[in-house]
Amino acid sequence: MELSTHLGLNGNFGKVTCERTWKWDTRHQPLDDYDLWYAWSGTGTMLRNDKPYAIEGGTCFVFRPGDRTAAAHEPQQPLTVTYIHFTLPAFEPLMPHIPSGFHQVKDRFLFETYLNRYVETMLEPTQVSEAEGKLLLALMLMQLKREEEQPSARPADHLSSMIRMLAYRIRQTPGIAHTPESLAENANLSPRYFSLKFKEVMGISLEQYIIQTRIERAEHLLRHNGMNASEVAEALGYKDLSFFSRQFKKIRGKNPSEIRKEGFRA
Repeated sequence: MELSTHLGLNGNFGKVTCERTWKWDTRHQPLDDYDLWYAWSGTGTMLRNDKPYAIEGGTCFVFRPGDRTAAAHEPQQPLTVTYIHFTLPAFEPLMPHIPSGFHQVKDRFLFETYLNRYVETMLEPTQVSEAEGKLLLALMLMQLKREEEQPSARPADHLSSMIRMLAYRIRQTPGIAHTPESLAENANLSPRYFSLKFKEVMGISLEQYIIQTRIERAEHLLRHNGMNASEVAEALGYKDLSFFSRQFKKIRGKNPSEIRKEGFRA
């Protein structure tokens, strides 16, 4: 069942830091649609159909039509929340795909990435942005469903998720001179501790990962882009062509010129 195709979006969404005297009370006028409601930070309390819940960073509710809510927060620790209202047809096969009403999100980094992208995408509504928004919302609902169905699994660590995202950034931009210092700054860690955690999460040292991604990109440019060894070395930030050639051969077992010739013959 393709969940995203059944989602209905509207303009009722946003990310806000709640005012000091903020409250939310729908007990006398229950919700008429679905609402994904996520707290980034702050503390507060929520009554959902008279059942109390504590709110903190990472708390997420999936409200359903007919739900009654009453929420407040600590004025000294105001809530910052994202809310996304949406609709679903009353179609029985869809219901198993909808997560339960309350969650403490485990992989916050991934979930918050989806949330930010959703809000950015839907600020300028078009046919394309609506399709992307439906996919992003479906991914969020699927993540919540997956996390609730695997309660015994080791919770995804925010730092581990951050490291994987940074590893993906390295792979996307192999020509940039990534350093332990610049990468560690993104994770608010010391370079030494970041390097230790990187190897723990990725199974390879940070230095070797950077080298491997550069050589993988080098091989692609040599085989498929018509670039010679000198041009590839320069594009990937190598200042010494002979050093690039030695490093390439050590990892690939062939000189850059040999790989380039293979590409022409393919």
